Amino acid sequence: MAGPDFETQIKQLQATMHTIEQVLDLGAIRTEIADLAEQVAAPDLWDDQANAQRVTGRLSVLQSDLDRFTELQTRLDDLSLMIEMAQEEGDADSMADSERELAKIHRAVEALEVRTLLSGEYDSREALITIRSGAGGVDAADFAEMLMRMYTRWAERKNYPVEVYDTSYAEEAGLKSATFAVHAPYAYGTLSVEAGTHRLVRISPFDNQGRRQTSFAAVEVVPVLEQTDEIDIPDEDIRVDVYRSSGPGGQSVNTTDSAVRLTHIPTGTVVSCQNEKSQLQNKASAMVILKAKILALKKAEERAHLDELRGDVQGSWGDQMRNYVLHPYQLVKDLRTEFETGNPQAVFDGDIDPFLEAGIRWRRGADKAEQN
Repeated sequence: MAGPDFETQIKQLQATMHTIEQVLDLGAIRTEIADLAEQVAAPDLWDDQANAQRVTGRLSVLQSDLDRFTELQTRLDDLSLMIEMAQEEGDADSMADSERELAKIHRAVEALEVRTLLSGEYDSREALITIRSGAGGVDAADFAEMLMRMYTRWAERKNYPVEVYDTSYAEEAGLKSATFAVHAPYAYGTLSVEAGTHRLVRISPFDNQGRRQTSFAAVEVVPVLEQTDEIDIPDEDIRVDVYRSSGPGGQSVNTTDSAVRLTHIPTGTVVSCQNEKSQLQNKASAMVILKAKILALKKAEERAHLDELRGDVQGSWGDQMRNYVLHPYQLVKDLRTEFETGNPQAVFDGDIDPFLEAGIRWRRGADKAEQN
C-alpha cells in the first residue's frame, strides 16, 4: 500500500469520524453524563428502584458511546503518527503493522457509523427474540434450533448475556419455538432487522432417501420494556395457565406446575415462561414478554394504519428476508439488501454482523424513501 493511499484513507476516516461526532452530539452526551453522575451520587437514588435502574442504565450507555468514540479517535491519531515515522525511517515492518491497524480501524469506524443509524424510539433497548418453526416438519424444527444457536453464538462473541425464557421442543428434533432475551444496549435496534421469515434449503439429515428439503422459521424481535413504559394490561384481559416444565423428549425438569402460560384475550397473543423455579417468578417473566409483544402489536397497527392512509399495498420488509442454501451450492443471501456470503457455516456460528449492518443501512434508506 503506497504512502499517498494511506493518507487518503486516513483523511476519509477522519471525515467520517467528524460526521459521527456531529450525529452523536458529544457535547450533549458529556452534559447528560455529568447530570446523570450527580443523580447516581445522590444518597436517596435507590429509594426509587425503577428510576435508579433507568438512570444507571442510561449513564452506562452514554459513557460507553463516549469511550468508544474517544478510543477510536485516539487510535486514528496514533496511526497517523505511526505512518509518518515509518515513512521517514523507511521501516517496512512498521508500515505493514500500520496497514493492518488501518484495516481494523476502518472496520471499527464502519461499525460505529452503523450505530449512529440506530435512532428509533426503542433502538437502544435490549432485545426479546422469539423463533418459531414453520413449514418443513422436523427440518423446520431443526432449523429453528440452528437459528437460536446462531443468535446466541453472536451474543457470546460480544459478551452479551442471553436469558432463555421458554423453549418448546419438537418431538423428533429441534424446537417448535423459543423465546430469549439479549441483554445489551442497542440489541433491539441491531437485531430488529432479523425479524421475518428465514428459509433453509439442504439435503435433509432426517430423510433416509437423502432428498433436498426446504424449510422455514419465523423470527420475531421486540424491545424489552422498562418499568417506566406505559403499558397497562387489565387483569381481566389475561388468562393464566400453569403446567409442568419439560425438556427434550418430554422429560420432566420440574416436579411442580411452575411453568406459566399467559394469553392476552383481546389479541390472542400467547407467551409462556418456564426458566424460573417458582410459578411466581415465571409469571413475572411472562408478563415482561407479554407487555413487549403487546407494545409491538400496537406499533405495527399504527404503522399499518399509516401505510393504509398512504395507499401502501406492499408487504412488510420483515416477511421472507433471507435464504440459507446448503445444497446444491453454499450461499446465504439477504433478499432485501442483496448482501450474501458463500460461507453458511460461519453464519450459523454467529458471524452475522455484515448482515446486520447491511440490514440497518437498508432500513434507513427505506425509511428515507418512505418519508419522501
